[in-house]
Amino acid sequence: MTAQRIIRFGIIGCGLMGREFASAAARWIHLRDIGVRPQIVAVCDANPDAMTWFTEALPSVRTYTDYHDLLDESEIEAIYCAVPHNLHQQFYVDILRAGKHLLGEKPFGIDREAYRVIAAEMAQHPDLLVRCSSEYPFFPGVQTILAWAREGRFGRVFEVESGYWHCSDLNPMKPINWKRRIATCGEYGCIGDLGMHAVHAPLRMGFRASNVRALLTNIVPERPGPDGAMVPCETWDNAILACEVNDDGFIFPMSLSTKRIAPGHQSSMFLRIYGSERSVEYTTKHPKQLRYLPYTPGGKQAWREMDTLFTSTYPTITGDIFEFGFTDAILQMWAAFCDELAHRRDGMQQPFYCATPEEVAASHDLFTAALASQRSGQTVTI
Repeated sequence: MTAQRIIRFGIIGCGLMGREFASAAARWIHLRDIGVRPQIVAVCDANPDAMTWFTEALPSVRTYTDYHDLLDESEIEAIYCAVPHNLHQQFYVDILRAGKHLLGEKPFGIDREAYRVIAAEMAQHPDLLVRCSSEYPFFPGVQTILAWAREGRFGRVFEVESGYWHCSDLNPMKPINWKRRIATCGEYGCIGDLGMHAVHAPLRMGFRASNVRALLTNIVPERPGPDGAMVPCETWDNAILACEVNDDGFIFPMSLSTKRIAPGHQSSMFLRIYGSERSVEYTTKHPKQLRYLPYTPGGKQAWREMDTLFTSTYPTITGDIFEFGFTDAILQMWAAFCDELAHRRDGMQQPFYCATPEEVAASHDLFTAALASQRSGQTVTI
């Protein structure tokens, strides 16, 4: 095994996804040698109780309630920042000004204007690596689809469907939280919170919407507040974005959907592509199963099913007969970020990158147009 470069990380925002990163770092030996390893040395949260899990799991970790104090630590090279959307602009800008590499959470700014402020700061620090969290494209099924797209196996693509659905908000008595308030989540609502999961793979394949007609719904208008009294639920619960893609003059439809209220779906990402030579569909609801239909003119049309192997982007010790899951995707995403951070100046070609600022910018253009479409009831050009 070759010597590993250690990258010292700080985590800002000690919620669910911060714990997932810490767990992935602890599982790093699951990866075959990639020449780099993350070490979490400090965490920060305005709520001291949120850091208890970290101090128990990582006894040597340093804790802060003011993120500026964490950023003052010279040994920290990179930051994972998972805070409410209204804090993205200030926190991300401060992280970059402190000279730290950044993996930030979606949507990377509460709105497009906030993202543009972040992007302007990124331009001042070209040596810093900045990426957006998005783990689902690392599932082997999605990676297979991306490979088929690169190889041109679909022929003429004539329709794309992609989405991310979950069902936890079907319960009308689920208490209000920051994602249901415009001041903290933003007017995007479910689009900003879940949208990168739906657009990441299509954007990586070059499918960029040229226009959008949005259908947004606020299904549960009130939820219990901290004192039990009902308070307004301000943000969109579900979104369907009907788009068109212009592929060198050939225009085809692309449907993107993000739903917080999709009965029976416990966080399901799906992707369907219909092409003249091959069609395919995949969902994390059935993580090993990939359905595809190869076609030649005049031939039979028959869907086939195959089990994807545990052939991850970054090789692991797991045998290829086993199943891939969410925690594996998180580990792969962090491997991609650390690999790029450690080796991007070496001219090495990575198998897959995390979501890029360019893809984030495209998502903000789409989401902003979707809000305008909802207000006008018209199709909006992007």
